[in-house]
Amino acid sequence: MRYIIAITFALSMMAPSLSAAPVSGEAVYKQRCAACHDSGNARIPPRDELKKLSVTHILRSLDFGEMNNIATKLRQEEREAVAAYLGVPGGNGLPAARAYCADRTVKLASRGKTEWNGWSPALTNTRYQPNDAAGLPLGQVSRLKLKWAYGFDGDIIAFSQPTVLGGHLFVGSASGLVQALSVESGCVKWVFQATGPVRSALLAVPLGDKHALLFGDSVGWFYSLEAETGRLLWKKRPEQHEATRLTGAALAYQGTVFIPVASWEESRTTNADYPCCTFRGSVVALRIKDGSQVWKTFAITEKAKQTGQNQWGPSGAGIWSAPTLDTKRGVLYVTTGDNYSAPATPMSDAVLALELATGRIAWSRQTTPGDVWNSSCSAKGDCPGPDYDYGSSVILEKLDNGRDVLLAGQKSGMVYALDPDRKGEILWQVRVGQGGTNGGVQWGMASDGQQLYAATSDVTRSLAPNADALDPRPQAVDPKTGGGLTALRIATGQKVWFAPPIVCGPAAKRGCSPAQSQAVSAIPGLIFSGSLDGHLRAYSAEEGKVLWDFDTVRDYQTVNGVRATGGSLNGPGAVVAGGMLFVNSGYARLGSIPGNVLLAFSVDGK
Repeated sequence: MRYIIAITFALSMMAPSLSAAPVSGEAVYKQRCAACHDSGNARIPPRDELKKLSVTHILRSLDFGEMNNIATKLRQEEREAVAAYLGVPGGNGLPAARAYCADRTVKLASRGKTEWNGWSPALTNTRYQPNDAAGLPLGQVSRLKLKWAYGFDGDIIAFSQPTVLGGHLFVGSASGLVQALSVESGCVKWVFQATGPVRSALLAVPLGDKHALLFGDSVGWFYSLEAETGRLLWKKRPEQHEATRLTGAALAYQGTVFIPVASWEESRTTNADYPCCTFRGSVVALRIKDGSQVWKTFAITEKAKQTGQNQWGPSGAGIWSAPTLDTKRGVLYVTTGDNYSAPATPMSDAVLALELATGRIAWSRQTTPGDVWNSSCSAKGDCPGPDYDYGSSVILEKLDNGRDVLLAGQKSGMVYALDPDRKGEILWQVRVGQGGTNGGVQWGMASDGQQLYAATSDVTRSLAPNADALDPRPQAVDPKTGGGLTALRIATGQKVWFAPPIVCGPAAKRGCSPAQSQAVSAIPGLIFSGSLDGHLRAYSAEEGKVLWDFDTVRDYQTVNGVRATGGSLNGPGAVVAGGMLFVNSGYARLGSIPGNVLLAFSVDGK
C-alpha cells in the first residue's frame, strides 16, 4: 500500500472557511515553501530538485521528518496537496529482499509467558515485567550487549514501542511502515504500509484462530491487521476532526478495543489564519471483530462555538496515553491534556474514570484547573495556562493492606496517588520535578508494587534562536539541565531515593540533553530509563545506582542493510521479554538528536 495522497476529511467541527474549497498544492507551496526553496540558497533544495522526489518522500518529511517542525502549522490535507504538487508518484521504501526471513511464518499462542504486548505487560499499566517473562536476572544486566540493529529507512525519528509475542516482534515507524520481525535475528516476516506515521505501541488480541493487531496512526486512522500475515482486516477513523492523531496505545477487553484520541490542533495555531480551536479529546470503543462503534465519550461535553474573530472554544483535553483497565470496578482510567482555547473546562488536566460498558464518566479529578495553552502562546505570551497536561497513563496498584491506589504523573512535575473508591480523592502528592511545557513526567512511570519510579524531563532550551537559519530544528536544548529519576514509596509517597541526571559531555552532539522524558520500564531489581542524550541506563531499584549504561548515539550495521544511526531516547520506553531488551533510538523533534534504529540486546549478545 502507499501513503494516501488525497483524502477528503469530514470537517463538520471546523470553521466553514477550512472546508470551503479543495486545497491547492501550488498555493500552499507559494505561501509556505517558496520563500526558502525558491531563494537560490545553495544549501536549500530548489523546487526543481523537490520535483524529482517521490510524493511519499516529501510527505514523510512533512509528517515526521526534517520539515516536521516547519509543517506543524499545516493541516493534513495541505501537506498531502503540496506533496502531490511537488513529487512524483511512488517511492515507498520497502525492505530489500535480503532483509526477509527464509521462513516468514508467524505463529502466535493465545497467551505466551515471555511477551510484552502493547503499552505494558499488565493492563494496569505498571510497565513492570516479572522475572519469568523478563528472563533477565539482576546479576546479568551488566553483560547486556547489542545482538542486532534494524534500521527504519529514510526516517529521522524512531518512536513506536515494540510488541514482543512468541518469538516475533511487531513495530511501527515514522514512515507508517509496520514490520513483523524475528526476535532472534531481526529478519522481516511481513510489512504493512499505514496511511500515516505509527507512533503507538501495537496490541495483539486473539480473534478466532488468529490474532488481530490493533494500532492507530498520527493522521487519525485506526487499524486491525491479521497479526500472522499483516493482512488488513479493517480500518476506521474514530474521530473525524482533521487534526486527529492517535498516539496512545489501545486497550482491549472482552471483544472491545478502547482508543484514546489526541490532536495536532495545538500546533496548528502557529498559523495565524487557523481558527483556534474546535477539537475535543475522546475515548472511542470499537468492536474488535468489525470496527463498529460501541460508544464514544468526549472529555469536553460541549461543542466549540465561535467566541471571536477566528476564535473558537472550548477545545483540547486530548488523550495522549493508553487507558488503564480496572475490572473490579468495571471502569477504565484515562488522563487528559490541557485546553487549547477558552473557556477552560473541568475535565482538562485530569484523571477520568469511564464505565467500560457505556463510556459514561463515573468521576473525574482535575489537578490543574484553568490550563488553556497552545503553540502560539510562546510568541504571544497571552495564554493563562502553564501547559501542564498529562502525557502518561494512570497506574493501578494494590497496597499491602489490600486497598487499590491510582498513580498519575503530570508535566507539572507532580505525582499523585488517588483513591479509586472515593472518586479520585488525592491520597498524597509529591513533586519530582520543576515542570513545564516539556517538563515533569512526560510519557510514563513504572511500578513494582512497592515503589513507583518517575523519570523527569524538565528539558530547557537556549533563549537564543538556532544559529543555523537553515536548520529546521527549533532552539537548541540545554546540555546541562533536566532529568533525574525518583523512587517513591507507593503507600505513603515518601521519597526512597533520587538518581541525579548525568549532564552531556563536551563532545556530545547538538541536541544532547540529560532530560529523561522517555517512559520508564521495570523488572525485578532494575529500572530502565532513557535520556535525550541517547543513553539507556539500568538503575538499581534498591538504591538508584546505575548498573548498566549504553550510549545509542552511534552508527549501526543493520540486519536489513539500511544505513542507521542512534539519537535521543524519547516517547515509549524499553521493552524486556525472554531475556532480551529492545529500544528505539532517535528523536529529531524539539531540538533533539535524530536517529532511525531499533536495537535488540541480550546477555553477551547471544
